[in-house]
Formats: sequence, C-alpha cells, structure tokens
Amino acid sequence: MRRPAALLPLGLIALGLALAGCTTGFSYISRNYVALTPQVVTIGCKEPYEVYDNRQLRRMLIVSNTLREYAGCNLSEARIDPEPGATRVTRFRTAARAYLDETVREECRITGETVFDALKSEFAYACDGPVEKRGTVVPRLPGRNPGLIQR
Repeated sequence: MRRPAALLPLGLIALGLALAGCTTGFSYISRNYVALTPQVVTIGCKEPYEVYDNRQLRRMLIVSNTLREYAGCNLSEARIDPEPGATRVTRFRTAARAYLDETVREECRITGETVFDALKSEFAYACDGPVEKRGTVVPRLPGRNPGLIQR
C-alpha cells in the first residue's frame, strides 16, 4: 500500500524544524562562548566541569563529558550511579555556584538556567556590582591545559 503524498512534505517540515532547533543552540553557543578560554571547576564528586564565563553578559556555560553523565559522580569508585540523570541538574547547579564562589563572586546569585543538552547548561547570574570593563584582570581558575608548572 502506498502512503499519501501529503505525508512526505509534513515529514520534511518536521525534520527541518528539528534541525533548526539544533542549529539555533549551536549558533547561540558559538556566538557567545567560542572566543572564551575554558576554566575548570570541580565539585563534591571531584570531577571537573569546564566553565565558559561571559562576564559581559553575566552568563556561564557549564560543560560536562559523556562518560560522567552516563555513569554519574561515582567514576572514581567501583560502583555505577543507578540514576545519573537524577543528579545531573544538582551537579550542574553545584558546579555553577562553586565557580562563582571560587572566582570571588560569592554575592552573585544564579537567576536562570537553560539546558542545551545532557552535556551543556547555561546559567544566568546577577551581581550587585557593575559589569567589569573589557580587559579588567579578574580571578581565574585553571583550564584543562594550564601549561607547564614553573619552579
């Protein structure tokens, strides 16, 4: 039995809308975070999260990795977290708060969250002080490759 020809255009439209949603997130992240150097923050499970902080917009992108999100926080132990998805939101929020605290912005508060996918979430934050001017030297955490340690 042949399918009606009218279903084909509907399927193509649905596929186009789905792809448009993916590219919107990708272009937003590229536009706001691609030029930033990642910093690394660790939380209670001692696993690193990369943080891309756009201080001008007062937003940060927290990035995890696939293995940690599949197994949860127990990668350093012999057991596997039975529900890593249940703790994912808590871990990303904890990483965002820890990052603000470690960069000497304890007074800042998280005001919003956008989940792009299981590995990336963006957090908006507000601080009492004004936005720093571009080029201002601010406290930084190490990145993935902080360079050679000098003696």
